[in-house]
Amino acid sequence: MGFSNDFIWGAATAAYQIEGAYNEDGKGLNIWDVTSAMPGKVAHGENGNVACDHYHRYKEDIKLFKELGIKYYRFSISWTRIIPDGDGEVNPKGIEFYNNLVDELLANGITPLITLFHWDLPYALYLKGAYANPDFPLWFEKYTKIVIDALSDRVHYWITFNEPQCFIGNGFWLGGHAPFLKCDNKTVLRMIHNYLLAHGRAVKYIRENAKSEAKIGIAPIAPVRIPKSDNPADIEIARKDTFSLNDMFFSLAIYSDPIVLGKYPEEAYEVFGDDMVTPAKGDMELISQPIDFYGMNIYYSAADRVDTGYCDNEFTGISRNALGWVIDPAVMYWSPKFMYERYKLPILLTENGMAVNDTVSLDGKVHDPQRIDYMHRYLKEYKRAGDEGVPLMGYLYWSAMDNFEWSLGYDMRFGLIHVDYRDQSRIIKDSGRWYREVIESNGDII
Repeated sequence: MGFSNDFIWGAATAAYQIEGAYNEDGKGLNIWDVTSAMPGKVAHGENGNVACDHYHRYKEDIKLFKELGIKYYRFSISWTRIIPDGDGEVNPKGIEFYNNLVDELLANGITPLITLFHWDLPYALYLKGAYANPDFPLWFEKYTKIVIDALSDRVHYWITFNEPQCFIGNGFWLGGHAPFLKCDNKTVLRMIHNYLLAHGRAVKYIRENAKSEAKIGIAPIAPVRIPKSDNPADIEIARKDTFSLNDMFFSLAIYSDPIVLGKYPEEAYEVFGDDMVTPAKGDMELISQPIDFYGMNIYYSAADRVDTGYCDNEFTGISRNALGWVIDPAVMYWSPKFMYERYKLPILLTENGMAVNDTVSLDGKVHDPQRIDYMHRYLKEYKRAGDEGVPLMGYLYWSAMDNFEWSLGYDMRFGLIHVDYRDQSRIIKDSGRWYREVIESNGDII
Protein backbone atom coordinates (compact mmCIF):
# COMPACT_ATOMS: atom_id res chain seq x y z
CA MET A 1 0.00 0.00 0.00
CA GLY A 2 2.70 2.52 1.03
CA PHE A 3 1.84 6.04 -0.15
CA SER A 4 -1.44 6.18 -2.08
CA ASN A 5 -2.00 8.33 -5.14
CA ASP A 6 -4.04 10.79 -3.05
CA PHE A 7 -1.49 10.86 -0.21
CA ILE A 8 -1.37 14.18 1.66
CA TRP A 9 2.11 15.73 1.42
CA GLY A 10 2.53 18.96 3.33
CA ALA A 11 3.89 20.92 6.24
CA ALA A 12 2.53 22.46 9.41
CA THR A 13 2.77 25.52 11.67
CA ALA A 14 0.84 27.05 14.57
CA ALA A 15 -0.55 30.55 14.99
CA TYR A 16 1.34 31.72 18.08
CA GLN A 17 4.61 30.33 16.80
CA ILE A 18 4.65 32.27 13.52
CA GLU A 19 2.02 35.02 13.28
CA GLY A 20 3.31 37.76 15.56
CA ALA A 21 1.10 40.89 15.52
CA TYR A 22 0.09 39.87 19.03
CA ASN A 23 -1.84 43.09 19.76
CA GLU A 24 -2.80 44.30 16.29
CA ASP A 25 -6.17 44.67 14.57
CA GLY A 26 -8.20 43.89 17.67
CA LYS A 27 -6.51 40.64 18.72
CA GLY A 28 -6.88 39.79 22.40
CA LEU A 29 -4.24 38.30 24.69
CA ASN A 30 -3.71 34.56 25.15
CA ILE A 31 -1.90 32.79 27.98
CA TRP A 32 1.39 32.74 26.08
CA ASP A 33 1.18 36.47 25.38
CA VAL A 34 0.93 37.09 29.12
CA THR A 35 2.90 34.36 30.89
CA SER A 36 5.92 34.23 28.58
CA ALA A 37 7.01 37.40 30.37
CA MET A 38 7.34 35.50 33.66
CA PRO A 39 11.04 35.37 34.67
CA GLY A 40 12.75 32.11 33.80
CA LYS A 41 9.83 30.52 31.94
CA VAL A 42 10.97 31.06 28.33
CA ALA A 43 14.57 30.90 27.13
CA HIS A 44 16.20 34.33 26.89
CA GLY A 45 12.91 35.95 27.93
CA GLU A 46 11.65 35.58 24.35
CA ASN A 47 8.03 35.58 23.19
CA GLY A 48 5.80 35.37 20.14
CA ASN A 49 5.04 39.08 19.89
CA VAL A 50 6.66 39.27 16.44
CA ALA A 51 7.72 35.67 15.78
CA CYS A 52 8.00 35.21 11.98
CA ASP A 53 5.72 38.17 11.30
CA HIS A 54 3.57 35.81 9.24
CA TYR A 55 0.52 38.01 9.88
CA HIS A 56 2.05 40.63 7.58
CA ARG A 57 4.12 38.31 5.37
CA TYR A 58 1.70 35.45 4.68
CA LYS A 59 1.67 36.07 0.91
CA GLU A 60 5.47 35.90 0.78
CA ASP A 61 5.44 32.75 2.90
CA ILE A 62 2.81 31.04 0.77
CA LYS A 63 4.93 31.66 -2.33
CA LEU A 64 7.77 29.86 -0.54
CA PHE A 65 5.42 27.00 0.41
CA LYS A 66 4.52 26.69 -3.25
CA GLU A 67 8.23 26.63 -4.13
CA LEU A 68 8.64 23.81 -1.60
CA GLY A 69 6.04 21.90 -3.58
CA ILE A 70 3.82 21.21 -0.59
CA LYS A 71 0.27 20.32 -1.54
CA TYR A 72 -1.29 20.75 1.92
CA TYR A 73 -0.64 23.27 4.66
CA ARG A 74 -1.74 22.72 8.24
CA PHE A 75 -2.07 25.87 10.32
CA SER A 76 -3.96 26.85 13.46
CA ILE A 77 -6.42 29.65 14.15
CA SER A 78 -5.67 32.14 16.92
CA TRP A 79 -8.79 32.05 19.11
CA THR A 80 -8.16 35.57 20.43
CA ARG A 81 -7.76 36.94 16.93
CA ILE A 82 -11.32 35.75 16.27
CA ILE A 83 -12.85 36.45 19.73
CA PRO A 84 -10.52 38.75 21.70
CA ASP A 85 -11.83 37.73 25.14
CA GLY A 86 -12.62 34.16 24.12
CA ASP A 87 -16.39 34.40 24.62
CA GLY A 88 -17.60 37.85 23.60
CA GLU A 89 -17.76 39.90 20.45
CA VAL A 90 -16.28 38.64 17.19
CA ASN A 91 -13.37 40.55 15.68
CA PRO A 92 -14.03 41.11 11.96
CA LYS A 93 -10.34 41.78 11.29
CA GLY A 94 -9.48 38.32 12.57
CA ILE A 95 -12.02 36.68 10.29
CA GLU A 96 -10.67 38.78 7.42
CA PHE A 97 -7.10 37.59 8.00
CA TYR A 98 -7.98 33.91 7.89
CA ASN A 99 -10.30 34.39 4.93
CA ASN A 100 -7.41 36.02 3.07
CA LEU A 101 -4.98 33.30 4.17
CA VAL A 102 -7.26 30.52 2.92
CA ASP A 103 -7.89 32.29 -0.37
CA GLU A 104 -4.17 32.84 -0.92
CA LEU A 105 -3.40 29.19 -0.25
CA LEU A 106 -6.05 28.02 -2.68
CA ALA A 107 -4.88 30.49 -5.31
CA ASN A 108 -1.44 28.86 -5.07
CA GLY A 109 -2.77 25.33 -5.34
CA ILE A 110 -2.30 24.49 -1.64
CA THR A 111 -5.07 22.79 0.34
CA PRO A 112 -5.59 24.16 3.87
CA LEU A 113 -5.94 21.94 6.94
CA ILE A 114 -7.08 23.91 9.98
CA THR A 115 -6.33 23.17 13.62
CA LEU A 116 -8.84 24.94 15.82
CA PHE A 117 -6.73 24.92 18.98
CA HIS A 118 -2.94 24.83 19.26
CA TRP A 119 -2.30 25.85 22.89
CA ASP A 120 -3.07 29.61 22.77
CA LEU A 121 -5.93 29.71 25.28
CA PRO A 122 -7.53 33.16 25.64
CA TYR A 123 -6.19 34.82 28.78
CA ALA A 124 -9.65 36.04 29.75
CA LEU A 125 -10.85 32.41 29.81
CA TYR A 126 -7.82 31.37 31.82
CA LEU A 127 -8.91 33.87 34.46
CA LYS A 128 -12.28 32.10 34.55
CA GLY A 129 -10.71 28.72 35.29
CA ALA A 130 -9.55 27.65 31.83
CA TYR A 131 -10.33 24.02 30.99
CA ALA A 132 -11.56 23.33 34.53
CA ASN A 133 -14.54 25.66 34.04
CA PRO A 134 -17.62 23.60 33.07
CA ASP A 135 -18.40 26.25 30.47
CA PHE A 136 -15.20 25.56 28.52
CA PRO A 137 -16.95 23.18 26.07
CA LEU A 138 -19.54 25.89 25.36
CA TRP A 139 -16.86 28.52 24.84
CA PHE A 140 -15.07 26.26 22.41
CA GLU A 141 -18.27 25.39 20.57
CA LYS A 142 -19.04 29.09 20.07
CA TYR A 143 -15.54 29.72 18.73
CA THR A 144 -15.80 26.67 16.46
CA LYS A 145 -19.12 27.90 15.09
CA ILE A 146 -17.63 31.24 14.07
CA VAL A 147 -14.67 29.63 12.31
CA ILE A 148 -16.77 26.98 10.55
CA ASP A 149 -19.37 29.49 9.41
CA ALA A 150 -16.63 31.68 7.95
CA LEU A 151 -14.28 29.14 6.34
CA SER A 152 -15.94 25.75 5.79
CA ASP A 153 -17.10 26.63 2.28
CA ARG A 154 -13.42 26.34 1.25
CA VAL A 155 -11.81 24.25 4.00
CA HIS A 156 -12.49 20.52 4.22
CA TYR A 157 -9.93 19.25 6.78
CA TRP A 158 -10.36 20.05 10.47
CA ILE A 159 -8.40 19.12 13.59
CA THR A 160 -10.05 20.08 16.86
CA PHE A 161 -7.14 20.01 19.34
CA ASN A 162 -3.38 19.70 19.06
CA GLU A 163 -1.49 17.75 21.72
CA PRO A 164 -3.73 17.84 24.79
CA GLN A 165 -0.90 16.12 26.68
CA CYS A 166 1.04 19.38 26.31
CA PHE A 167 -1.53 22.09 26.92
CA ILE A 168 -3.05 20.20 29.87
CA GLY A 169 -0.34 17.79 31.06
CA ASN A 170 2.57 20.18 30.64
CA GLY A 171 0.71 23.44 31.17
CA PHE A 172 -1.33 22.54 34.25
CA TRP A 173 0.34 19.50 35.83
CA LEU A 174 4.07 19.46 35.09
CA GLY A 175 4.29 23.25 34.81
CA GLY A 176 6.62 23.40 31.79
CA HIS A 177 4.34 25.34 29.43
CA ALA A 178 1.97 28.27 29.81
CA PRO A 179 0.45 28.99 32.24
CA PHE A 180 3.23 27.07 34.06
CA LEU A 181 1.03 25.61 36.83
CA LYS A 182 1.10 22.40 38.85
CA CYS A 183 -2.48 21.47 39.67
CA ASP A 184 -3.82 18.52 41.65
CA ASN A 185 -4.93 15.33 39.89
CA LYS A 186 -8.64 15.95 40.40
CA THR A 187 -8.46 19.35 38.71
CA VAL A 188 -6.42 18.01 35.80
CA LEU A 189 -8.87 15.14 35.27
CA ARG A 190 -11.74 17.63 35.15
CA MET A 191 -9.76 19.60 32.54
CA ILE A 192 -9.31 16.48 30.44
CA HIS A 193 -13.02 15.70 30.60
CA ASN A 194 -13.95 19.24 29.56
CA TYR A 195 -11.44 19.11 26.69
CA LEU A 196 -13.12 15.90 25.53
CA LEU A 197 -16.57 17.48 25.76
CA ALA A 198 -15.33 20.51 23.83
CA HIS A 199 -13.97 18.22 21.14
CA GLY A 200 -17.32 16.40 20.92
CA ARG A 201 -19.31 19.62 20.64
CA ALA A 202 -16.96 20.89 17.94
CA VAL A 203 -17.17 17.69 15.90
CA LYS A 204 -20.96 17.70 16.16
CA TYR A 205 -21.19 21.30 14.99
CA ILE A 206 -18.78 20.78 12.11
CA ARG A 207 -20.53 17.62 10.97
CA GLU A 208 -23.97 19.25 11.02
CA ASN A 209 -23.10 22.71 9.70
CA ALA A 210 -20.00 22.63 7.48
CA LYS A 211 -20.73 24.16 4.09
CA SER A 212 -18.71 21.52 2.26
CA GLU A 213 -17.67 17.94 2.98
CA ALA A 214 -15.68 17.86 6.21
CA LYS A 215 -12.92 15.49 7.29
CA ILE A 216 -12.37 15.74 11.05
CA GLY A 217 -9.67 14.43 13.37
CA ILE A 218 -7.51 15.06 16.43
CA ALA A 219 -3.74 15.40 16.80
CA PRO A 220 -2.32 14.06 20.07
CA ILE A 221 1.29 13.27 20.79
CA ALA A 222 1.44 9.60 19.91
CA PRO A 223 4.89 8.12 20.60
CA VAL A 224 4.85 4.43 21.39
CA ARG A 225 7.04 1.96 23.21
CA ILE A 226 9.29 0.15 20.74
CA PRO A 227 9.36 -3.65 21.15
CA LYS A 228 12.74 -4.96 22.28
CA SER A 229 12.53 -7.64 19.60
CA ASP A 230 10.13 -9.08 17.02
CA ASN A 231 9.14 -11.76 19.49
CA PRO A 232 5.33 -11.64 19.92
CA ALA A 233 5.71 -11.43 23.69
CA ASP A 234 7.93 -8.33 23.40
CA ILE A 235 5.52 -6.75 20.93
CA GLU A 236 2.62 -7.30 23.32
CA ILE A 237 4.58 -5.76 26.20
CA ALA A 238 5.32 -2.68 24.09
CA ARG A 239 1.69 -2.42 22.98
CA LYS A 240 0.42 -2.65 26.55
CA ASP A 241 2.94 -0.07 27.81
CA THR A 242 2.06 2.28 24.96
CA PHE A 243 -1.54 2.61 26.15
CA SER A 244 -0.84 2.39 29.88
CA LEU A 245 -0.97 5.30 32.30
CA ASN A 246 2.74 4.97 33.12
CA ASP A 247 3.23 8.58 32.04
CA MET A 248 0.19 9.84 33.98
CA PHE A 249 -1.10 12.97 32.25
CA PHE A 250 1.19 12.52 29.26
CA SER A 251 -0.28 9.09 28.55
CA LEU A 252 -2.10 8.66 25.29
CA ALA A 253 -5.16 6.52 26.04
CA ILE A 254 -6.84 8.85 28.52
CA TYR A 255 -6.98 11.58 25.86
CA SER A 256 -7.96 9.34 22.92
CA ASP A 257 -9.91 6.31 24.13
CA PRO A 258 -13.02 8.32 25.06
CA ILE A 259 -13.07 9.92 21.60
CA VAL A 260 -12.61 6.77 19.54
CA LEU A 261 -13.70 3.96 21.86
CA GLY A 262 -16.35 5.85 23.81
CA LYS A 263 -14.93 5.13 27.26
CA TYR A 264 -12.04 5.93 29.56
CA PRO A 265 -9.39 3.22 29.93
CA GLU A 266 -10.16 0.99 32.92
CA GLU A 267 -6.71 1.70 34.32
CA ALA A 268 -7.69 5.36 34.84
CA TYR A 269 -10.16 4.36 37.54
CA GLU A 270 -7.53 2.18 39.20
CA VAL A 271 -4.79 4.81 39.09
CA PHE A 272 -6.81 7.89 40.05
CA GLY A 273 -9.47 6.38 42.30
CA ASP A 274 -11.90 8.93 43.72
CA ASP A 275 -10.23 11.74 41.75
CA MET A 276 -11.46 10.21 38.49
CA VAL A 277 -14.30 11.98 36.71
CA THR A 278 -17.76 10.41 36.72
CA PRO A 279 -19.22 11.26 33.29
CA ALA A 280 -22.73 12.70 33.29
CA LYS A 281 -25.47 11.07 31.25
CA GLY A 282 -24.81 11.64 27.56
CA ASP A 283 -21.20 12.80 28.02
CA MET A 284 -19.53 9.81 26.44
CA GLU A 285 -21.95 9.77 23.50
CA LEU A 286 -21.13 13.42 22.84
CA ILE A 287 -17.38 12.90 23.24
CA SER A 288 -17.32 9.91 20.88
CA GLN A 289 -18.83 11.63 17.85
CA PRO A 290 -17.37 9.77 14.84
CA ILE A 291 -14.15 11.21 13.43
CA ASP A 292 -12.54 10.52 10.06
CA PHE A 293 -8.86 10.16 10.88
CA TYR A 294 -6.44 9.83 13.75
CA GLY A 295 -3.68 12.44 13.65
CA MET A 296 -0.33 11.70 15.26
CA ASN A 297 2.55 14.00 16.20
CA ILE A 298 5.65 11.80 16.30
CA TYR A 299 9.25 12.77 17.05
CA TYR A 300 10.66 10.09 19.36
CA SER A 301 9.71 6.83 21.04
CA ALA A 302 8.30 6.65 24.55
CA ALA A 303 10.44 5.13 27.28
CA ASP A 304 11.01 4.64 30.99
CA ARG A 305 14.11 5.68 32.93
CA VAL A 306 16.25 2.77 34.12
CA ASP A 307 19.12 2.33 36.60
CA THR A 308 21.81 3.25 34.08
CA GLY A 309 20.71 6.89 34.12
CA TYR A 310 19.36 6.54 30.58
CA CYS A 311 15.86 5.76 29.43
CA ASP A 312 15.27 2.24 28.14
CA ASN A 313 15.26 3.45 24.52
CA GLU A 314 18.72 5.00 24.90
CA PHE A 315 22.35 3.93 24.95
CA THR A 316 25.69 5.68 25.35
CA GLY A 317 26.26 8.00 22.40
CA ILE A 318 22.82 7.58 20.84
CA SER A 319 21.92 10.06 18.11
CA ARG A 320 19.81 13.01 19.26
CA ASN A 321 18.39 16.16 17.77
CA ALA A 322 19.25 19.65 18.99
CA LEU A 323 16.72 19.34 21.84
CA GLY A 324 18.26 16.10 23.05
CA TRP A 325 15.35 14.00 21.78
CA VAL A 326 16.34 10.48 20.79
CA ILE A 327 16.35 9.80 17.04
CA ASP A 328 14.48 6.53 16.67
CA PRO A 329 13.05 5.95 13.16
CA ALA A 330 11.30 2.71 14.20
CA VAL A 331 8.74 4.82 16.05
CA MET A 332 7.30 5.77 12.65
CA TYR A 333 6.50 2.12 12.01
CA TRP A 334 5.23 1.06 15.40
CA SER A 335 3.16 4.17 16.15
CA PRO A 336 0.84 3.89 13.13
CA LYS A 337 0.71 0.13 13.61
CA PHE A 338 -0.34 0.25 17.27
CA MET A 339 -2.72 3.20 16.76
CA TYR A 340 -4.49 1.56 13.83
CA GLU A 341 -4.82 -1.72 15.68
CA ARG A 342 -6.50 0.06 18.59
CA TYR A 343 -8.53 2.79 16.87
CA LYS A 344 -9.20 1.45 13.34
CA LEU A 345 -8.92 4.89 11.77
CA PRO A 346 -6.79 6.14 8.85
CA ILE A 347 -3.53 7.65 10.11
CA LEU A 348 -2.45 11.20 9.31
CA LEU A 349 1.07 12.09 10.45
CA THR A 350 0.22 15.63 11.56
CA GLU A 351 3.74 16.49 12.80
CA ASN A 352 7.21 15.03 12.41
CA GLY A 353 10.48 16.89 12.18
CA MET A 354 13.94 17.51 13.54
CA ALA A 355 15.48 20.44 15.40
CA VAL A 356 18.96 21.13 14.03
CA ASN A 357 21.49 23.84 14.89
CA ASP A 358 21.19 25.35 11.42
CA THR A 359 23.45 28.11 10.16
CA VAL A 360 23.61 30.14 6.97
CA SER A 361 26.83 29.07 5.24
CA LEU A 362 29.30 31.29 3.41
CA ASP A 363 27.54 30.47 0.15
CA GLY A 364 24.32 31.98 1.54
CA LYS A 365 22.57 28.62 1.77
CA VAL A 366 21.44 26.45 4.67
CA HIS A 367 22.89 22.95 4.37
CA ASP A 368 21.13 20.54 6.73
CA PRO A 369 22.06 16.97 5.77
CA GLN A 370 21.14 15.71 9.25
CA ARG A 371 17.53 16.79 8.74
CA ILE A 372 17.38 15.16 5.30
CA ASP A 373 18.75 11.92 6.73
CA TYR A 374 16.25 12.08 9.61
CA MET A 375 13.28 12.63 7.28
CA HIS A 376 14.46 9.87 4.96
CA ARG A 377 14.86 7.33 7.75
CA TYR A 378 11.55 8.21 9.40
CA LEU A 379 9.62 8.20 6.12
CA LYS A 380 11.04 4.77 5.24
CA GLU A 381 9.62 3.37 8.47
CA TYR A 382 6.30 5.15 7.94
CA LYS A 383 6.08 3.69 4.46
CA ARG A 384 6.84 0.24 5.88
CA ALA A 385 3.72 0.52 8.05
CA GLY A 386 1.71 1.40 4.96
CA ASP A 387 3.19 -1.50 3.00
CA GLU A 388 1.93 -3.80 5.75
CA GLY A 389 -1.63 -2.55 5.47
CA VAL A 390 -1.91 0.47 7.78
CA PRO A 391 -3.99 3.11 5.91
CA LEU A 392 -1.73 6.16 5.76
CA MET A 393 -3.50 9.42 4.87
CA GLY A 394 -0.49 11.67 4.71
CA TYR A 395 2.62 13.26 6.17
CA LEU A 396 2.92 16.87 7.37
CA TYR A 397 6.45 17.98 8.17
CA TRP A 398 6.97 20.14 11.26
CA SER A 399 7.56 22.81 10.53
CA ALA A 400 7.21 24.73 7.32
CA MET A 401 9.48 27.44 8.73
CA ASP A 402 11.63 28.10 11.78
CA ASN A 403 9.53 29.59 14.56
CA PHE A 404 9.03 30.25 18.27
CA GLU A 405 9.51 26.92 20.02
CA TRP A 406 7.44 27.73 23.11
CA SER A 407 9.44 27.69 26.36
CA LEU A 408 12.62 27.04 24.37
CA GLY A 409 12.39 30.36 22.55
CA TYR A 410 13.96 30.70 19.11
CA ASP A 411 17.12 28.62 19.49
CA MET A 412 15.54 25.41 18.18
CA ARG A 413 15.05 25.36 14.42
CA PHE A 414 12.67 22.78 12.91
CA GLY A 415 11.85 24.54 9.65
CA LEU A 416 12.26 23.68 5.99
CA ILE A 417 12.65 27.44 5.62
CA HIS A 418 15.27 29.33 7.61
CA VAL A 419 14.11 32.57 9.25
CA ASP A 420 16.50 35.32 10.32
CA TYR A 421 14.56 36.91 13.16
CA ARG A 422 16.59 40.12 12.94
CA ASP A 423 15.32 41.12 9.52
CA GLN A 424 12.70 38.41 8.79
CA SER A 425 14.55 37.21 5.69
CA ARG A 426 13.83 33.65 4.57
CA ILE A 427 15.97 30.95 2.93
CA ILE A 428 14.74 27.55 1.77
CA LYS A 429 17.04 24.94 3.28
CA ASP A 430 18.49 21.95 1.45
CA SER A 431 15.94 19.79 3.28
CA GLY A 432 13.13 21.83 1.78
CA ARG A 433 14.41 21.18 -1.73
CA TRP A 434 14.88 17.48 -0.95
CA TYR A 435 11.33 17.30 0.40
CA ARG A 436 10.08 18.80 -2.85
CA GLU A 437 11.64 15.85 -4.70
CA VAL A 438 9.95 13.45 -2.29
CA ILE A 439 6.59 15.05 -2.96
CA GLU A 440 7.08 15.12 -6.74
CA SER A 441 7.84 11.39 -6.68
CA ASN A 442 4.98 10.65 -4.24
CA GLY A 443 7.59 9.13 -1.97
CA ASP A 444 9.05 6.77 -4.58
CA ILE A 445 12.56 8.04 -3.82
CA ILE A 446 12.21 7.01 -0.15
